[in-house]
Amino acid sequence: MKENGLKTAVLWEASGEDKKVRCKLCSWRCVIDDGKLGRCCVRKNIDGVLCSLTFDKVCSANPDPIEKKPLFHFQPGTQSFSIATMGCNFRCEFCQNWQISQAAIEDGRIDGQAISSEQIVTAAVRYDCASIAYTYTEPTIFMELANECGRLAKQQGLANVFVSNGFMTAEAIDFAKEWLAGINVDLKAFNEDYYRRLCKARLQPVLDTIKYIAKETQIWMEITTLLVPGENDSEDELKQLADFIVNEAGPDVPWHISRFHPQYKYQDSVSTPISSLEHAEQIGKAAGLHYVYLGNVPGSKSESTYCYDCGRVLIERVGYRILANHVKESSCPDCGAKIAGFEI
Repeated sequence: MKENGLKTAVLWEASGEDKKVRCKLCSWRCVIDDGKLGRCCVRKNIDGVLCSLTFDKVCSANPDPIEKKPLFHFQPGTQSFSIATMGCNFRCEFCQNWQISQAAIEDGRIDGQAISSEQIVTAAVRYDCASIAYTYTEPTIFMELANECGRLAKQQGLANVFVSNGFMTAEAIDFAKEWLAGINVDLKAFNEDYYRRLCKARLQPVLDTIKYIAKETQIWMEITTLLVPGENDSEDELKQLADFIVNEAGPDVPWHISRFHPQYKYQDSVSTPISSLEHAEQIGKAAGLHYVYLGNVPGSKSESTYCYDCGRVLIERVGYRILANHVKESSCPDCGAKIAGFEI
């Protein structure tokens, strides 16, 4: 249903008097006065009804390798039709897609093209994609489009994946889990100060999301951490982060450790040394993680998948390209160890 020509939002409720509403989509749980915007700046209270301002404003639509998300254990070697609308509920100073994620926050700009769910699914099929990815910006805040598109995609035999900062509510996860098959959650750090200073956000809701997805859903999950020199790369913090993944999500959840390059507002830093990435990888494996990958390091052997039991190379990668996939019936062909994943 639409109000005032806009799509009525999902996951909200009236909050007291004076036409206030409470949004239940992300963990800010904004209480929004009539005529005002939520923290994401793309959901507006119009006469007591919460509306999405981005439902028909798709700002990006491209076929991508699923490995670019990054998802390495989800339909490897396939293409994923990737879409986004503008806006975000975080304000990360190093955002790589700040031109579309932060424009609504900084100057109220919401650009995009009216592309229907039917057109998106048709395009995904035409480009021979196996899935649709809701990515580039935070997909939680365009849940209305993702929901409509995701249900239609599933009917057509396509999978659906999120690339998310993990700040969604349990209600949002429950709302999407019927059609959402996979997710990459960005666990940016393991300290509250980092989230507060650099993302204008909070850590605990992200940890809650990871635990909830792992324990209460069948959604395939992978986790990414952008390693920023001097900010989230101490040995103690990385040990705590890796231990959290093992204990709360499980050793089969892949951990992607990505190299940082200065951008947007965070320019006073060097790129992450390769040695720091490799040390973090060792910490992850020592904690008991079966699959640890290095990102933004083209040509690294740590882009490939190895059997955690016998060490045999299973999926050989260079960047986002798969050179060979030796997995047989989701198992290592040499020792028979089960290799975790979705249609791997």
